[in-house]
Amino acid sequence: MVVSSEVVSSYEWRGRTGPLTLVLRPDVFTPTHTTLVMADALEINPEDVVIDVGCGSGVLGIVAARLGAARIIGCDLSNEAVDLAGENARRLGLGDCSEYHQGHLFGPVADVEADVVIGDVSGIPDAIAEVTPWTSGGPTGAELPIEMLETLGERLKIGGRLYLPTGTMQAEERLLEAARGIFGDANLHPLAVREFPLPTTVARSPAVQRLVDEGTLDMRPRGTRLMWRLTVWRCTRTGHP
Repeated sequence: MVVSSEVVSSYEWRGRTGPLTLVLRPDVFTPTHTTLVMADALEINPEDVVIDVGCGSGVLGIVAARLGAARIIGCDLSNEAVDLAGENARRLGLGDCSEYHQGHLFGPVADVEADVVIGDVSGIPDAIAEVTPWTSGGPTGAELPIEMLETLGERLKIGGRLYLPTGTMQAEERLLEAARGIFGDANLHPLAVREFPLPTTVARSPAVQRLVDEGTLDMRPRGTRLMWRLTVWRCTRTGHP
């Protein structure tokens, strides 16, 4: 499908494998700092089959394809995102090795076994989503990523790798506990750690401050700003925790 030019804008991706031009829509998730760090952390082997769950504009799957992956299967709850990701892949000459499906988490790819799963689904608490353009991942921001982990199952081959972002802008330890239960602590490896300032609109939200006071979110002051920490993990499936 060709996305109508009346509703798109151009976006210059200057992250890994870039620069390249994507098309975006206001109702499709725009790449963020997390996207850039995730792209840098990806380890792709020739002939890898990759599932990009919550693909948004498709940029991380596109990066994986440009790194040599043989097949990209993206899925997203948003039909607009699915159309846009397909258009971006086609524009970049990757239409023959990529496909995109609408549905919740792994629902559209129930028959796929992948070497790599890119698990950059929303991990933003409701309170933060209310004051930003980001999509909520549940009351603490851990709920949707945990659901992704719990429904991963055989979508990831034995020996396969899930790339999982976690952050102190969510209930990070809850999410890591779920990941350890599935993969085993020895099979979780941090690949990248970065700190970013919390947007001012978020830091001033009483609801967000309540989550900080309760210990759900872990922010570090730096001068007048609050900083949050992002970690990207490689989670390797060995067949047993």
